[in-house]
Amino acid sequence: MLKKRKRKKMPWNPERYSAKTEEVVKILEDNKITNVHPPTTIQSKLKVYIDLLNEMEMMDRYTWLMDFGKKSASVPERFKLPEFEVPGCQSQTWLVPHFTYEDTIYFTADSAALISKGMVCLLADVFSNSTRSDIASFELKELDGLNLDNLLTPGRRNGVYSMLKVIQSYGSRKD
Repeated sequence: MLKKRKRKKMPWNPERYSAKTEEVVKILEDNKITNVHPPTTIQSKLKVYIDLLNEMEMMDRYTWLMDFGKKSASVPERFKLPEFEVPGCQSQTWLVPHFTYEDTIYFTADSAALISKGMVCLLADVFSNSTRSDIASFELKELDGLNLDNLLTPGRRNGVYSMLKVIQSYGSRKD
C-alpha cells in the first residue's frame, strides 16, 4: 500500500503580494508613482524568493508560481502594447516600466500563461523600486539560486532570460 504524502503548507501569504500589486496598479492608473516601499536591494528581494522556493518540493514550486500569477493584478489593456511585450517568451508576456523622478523604476507585468505570469511578476517585484544603475549592474548568474534549470523547461527558461534582458535594457536607458 502506498503511503499518502502529506502536502506541505505553502509558507507565503498571498494577500501580501496581491495587495502590493494592486497598490502598484492603482498608482499607475493615478499616474502618481512615488516611493511606496522602503528601498531594499535587488539581491535581498531575490533572496526572499530563492529561500521560499528552495524550501518547497518541485511540484509545489509550480503550484506556487501559478498561484502567484493568479493573485497578481493584471496589467490594464491599454498597456498591453507591442513595445511592452517581452520577445522570446512562449506566451504573450508584458513588462511595463514606470520611471520616477528619483531615477527609480517600478514594473508591472502580465502574461497569458500562469507560469510565465508568475515568473514575470516575481521578476517585476524583485526589480521594482530599484535604481537604473542597480538594475543595469545585476548579473545573470545571480538568478542561479532560483534553480531554473530544474524548475522550468528550456523554452520557459529562455523566456525568463528574455524578461531579464528587457528589465536590464530599461536600467541601461539614458533618457
